[in-house]
Amino acid sequence: MERWSGRLAMVTGAGSGIGAALTRRLVKEGMRVVGVDLNVEKVQAVGEELKGQPGSVIPIKCDITKDDQVLHMFQRIKQKYGGVDVCINNAGVMHNMTLMNGKPEEWRRMMDINVIALCLCTREAVTSMLERGVDDGHIIHINSVAGHQVANVPSMHFYTASKYAVTALTEGMRQELRQTNTNIRISAICPGVVQTEIRDSWLDKDATEKFYNDFPCLQPEDIVSSVIYALSAPPHVQVHNVTVRNTRQQH
Repeated sequence: MERWSGRLAMVTGAGSGIGAALTRRLVKEGMRVVGVDLNVEKVQAVGEELKGQPGSVIPIKCDITKDDQVLHMFQRIKQKYGGVDVCINNAGVMHNMTLMNGKPEEWRRMMDINVIALCLCTREAVTSMLERGVDDGHIIHINSVAGHQVANVPSMHFYTASKYAVTALTEGMRQELRQTNTNIRISAICPGVVQTEIRDSWLDKDATEKFYNDFPCLQPEDIVSSVIYALSAPPHVQVHNVTVRNTRQQH
C-alpha cells in the first residue's frame, strides 16, 4: 500500500458500515479520503476519530442520486485536491419488497443508488484519472453475492437485479478501460451477509437484531481486507472479482 500514501481516494457511503471501515483503514495507510455521505456529520465524526493518523478525511455532503450534485462534487475535488486516484463505490440500499408488491419509487431509488450513481461516479473518476495521466488508478465496486445468484428470498429479488447490473458493469468497464491503453484497474468485492445498517431499510429493529443473531455474518472490517488486497496487487495484476462469505454461510 506504500504507493498509495498521500494519494486521494473517494468512498461513497463513508459515514457507516463498510464505508466507514474503509475510510479508517485508508487513512491509516496514509491516503487522503474524500468521504461522501448524505449524513456528512457521520463522516466528520470519523474524521475527528482519525486525527493524528498518516492520512486525512475530507467530508463531503452529497446526494448521489442527484446528478448535478455528483458533478459538482467532482469539480470541487478537481479544484481543491487535484482529482481522484481511487474510487470506491460503496453506497447501497435495499428495500424489503417482493416483485409482486414492490413500489416503483423504491425500485427507482435502488437503481439510482446501486447502479446509476455507481456508473456516474465511475465515469467521472476515470475521466479525472485520464485527464491527469494517472496510469495506475483503481475503481472498486462493493457488489454482493446477490450479484451472482438469485436466492429464494422474494424480498431481495429487485435488489439482486441491481447487483447483477453491477456485475455486468464491472466487466463492461474493464473492457472499456483496456481500450484506453492505460493500467487503470477495476475490481468488484462481493460480500455475503455483512452486519451493517443496510438492513435498517429492510427489517425493523427487532427483526434486524434477530437476523444478525441467527445468521452467520461478516463484519465490515472483513470486507476492508479484500479491498486492501485488490489495491495492493502489482499494477499489472487485475483482481477482478472477489467473493467473501462467512465460513458458515450456505449460499
